[in-house]
Amino acid sequence: MHIRVINPNTTWSMTSLIERSARSVAWPGVTVDAVSPTMGPASIESHYDEALAVPGILDEIAKGEREGVDGYVLACFGDPGLEAARERARGPVVGIAEAAMRTATYLGRSFSVVTTLGRTRGRAWDLAETYGTHRACRGVHACEIAVLELESSPDARERITQACREALAIDESDVIVLGCAGMADLCAHVSKAIGAPVVDGVAAATVTVQGLVQLGLRTSTIGEYASPPPKRYDGLLSSFDLTGEAATEQSQHSR
Repeated sequence: MHIRVINPNTTWSMTSLIERSARSVAWPGVTVDAVSPTMGPASIESHYDEALAVPGILDEIAKGEREGVDGYVLACFGDPGLEAARERARGPVVGIAEAAMRTATYLGRSFSVVTTLGRTRGRAWDLAETYGTHRACRGVHACEIAVLELESSPDARERITQACREALAIDESDVIVLGCAGMADLCAHVSKAIGAPVVDGVAAATVTVQGLVQLGLRTSTIGEYASPPPKRYDGLLSSFDLTGEAATEQSQHSR
């Protein structure tokens, strides 16, 4: 089994951190690697960033499909491009926000999300509603540390830990969800410090994808997630044109 973790930003030091988190929960015999797109933002902290990250994500999905990857993790808490990736991948694609929120509901009656910047809180609330976990989500809190500062700020770990401690007290929740892939290495430390379960979406999504592949399950293609209708794409997106791919598939089926 080969699982690929896609860090939608182009910061490779963060990709390495994400890869370590994913590999720490990999089953024996499962290959897990992490990649960053060659195009896109250095970090994702706005709707603009999310939109411009999607072409790079889909390019990595296309590469993975050519290499025979069995399933994918999207390692950004906004789950950018998740639906589009599911249309293009043969195997399951799981976003870390969805995996983390669903996992948290197995561990307690309620959870709180602790994320990076306050401007991203609305996106987390939207995803909780989309994934049907909004009743369990008691609050979304920001530690006001930019994504790229998670690695460089000397007090980032303690600020995040304190934000998690305060979220539990304010929301009277049972579980903490870390709202950024760049926090993946803090899970054990924060959990021990606050005395409550802390969910890292990278690890949760990796385990989820492993389970789906092991069960022989993949995204349904009979409706919305069927392969997109082939058409021309112009300008900078011309390489995403699917007409040639559709012609190849039709030729193979006719043999």
